[in-house]
Amino acid sequence: MFRRYGDRSDWKRIIQREYTKSYVEKKEFTGHITLINMIKVTEPLWVQYGEKRICIVDDHYMWLQHFPIGKNYSVTTMFDANGEIVQWYIDICYEIGIENNVPWVDDLILDIVVLPTGEIIQLDDDELEEALECGSINQQKYDLARDEATRITKCIKKEQFTLLRYSNAHKELLEGHLQKVENEHA
Repeated sequence: MFRRYGDRSDWKRIIQREYTKSYVEKKEFTGHITLINMIKVTEPLWVQYGEKRICIVDDHYMWLQHFPIGKNYSVTTMFDANGEIVQWYIDICYEIGIENNVPWVDDLILDIVVLPTGEIIQLDDDELEEALECGSINQQKYDLARDEATRITKCIKKEQFTLLRYSNAHKELLEGHLQKVENEHA
C-alpha cells in the first residue's frame, strides 16, 4: 500500500503544470476535487489494454481527481488536449485524507478503468494477490479491495456509478479557478 497525492508533485514527467483544488459539498458528491493541467511533459505516456493503446499523458492533458469523503475509492478522469475524456481510472483505496492542504489516498492496489466506449477493465489482480501473500496487506484490506471493486463494477454496469457523470462539470469548475488565478497574476 502506498500514499498517492492529488497534486502529483513528485511526478518528474510533468515539466510545467497548473494545479488547483476545491471542496465540494453536494448531494451527488462530497469531497475534494483536484485538477492538474499538464502544460508541458517530458514525454507522452501510453497504456495498453489488450489491442487498445491509449495516451493518458501529453502536453495540455488534464487529470481531474475526485476524493470522496468516507469512501474507499478515488476517481481520476483523464482528458486529452481537446478536452475529451480518454478514460476514467478508479483507484480502490483504504483511506482518503488531506495533508498540507493536498488530498491523498492510501492505494489498495486494485484499479478499474472505464473507457468512453463503456468498456470496463480491472487491473492489478495479480499484484493484490502478491501483496497478500508477502504480507504487504492483511486479509481485511484484501477483502475490502475485492469487495469494493466488485461493488463499483456492478454499479458501473448498471449505470449507477454516477460520479462519472460529473467529470466535465467539475473540470469546468476547476478551470474557472485556474483562470481566476491567471487573471490575478496578469
